Amino acid sequence: MKQIIINLVSNAVAYTPENGTVKVDVEESPHEVLFTVADNGIGIPAKEIERVFERFYRVDKARSRHSGGTGLGLSIVKHLTEQLGGRIEVASVEGEGTTFSIHLPKTK
Repeated sequence: MKQIIINLVSNAVAYTPENGTVKVDVEESPHEVLFTVADNGIGIPAKEIERVFERFYRVDKARSRHSGGTGLGLSIVKHLTEQLGGRIEVASVEGEGTTFSIHLPKTK
């Protein structure tokens, strides 16, 4: 779980301008725990959303050079989330920001 949060927060910080906002939230329901990481950064183009969890995929090569990523972080997040029996969702508007939501089942 620690690696999931570190990767999502690192991405949010990398793609949010100085003085921007990164928000981490946790909600609990009877059957699941929901973790969200939201930012008001550069966002992800709609045509790229489906591919952000692919290994080595980087949305924009110029942006990626600036942030220094390898294109593995979100792939790792998805894999770890699924290993925990959960799922990940992403909502983004280019120029407005991105929200990643991790849904994990509660365990006894």
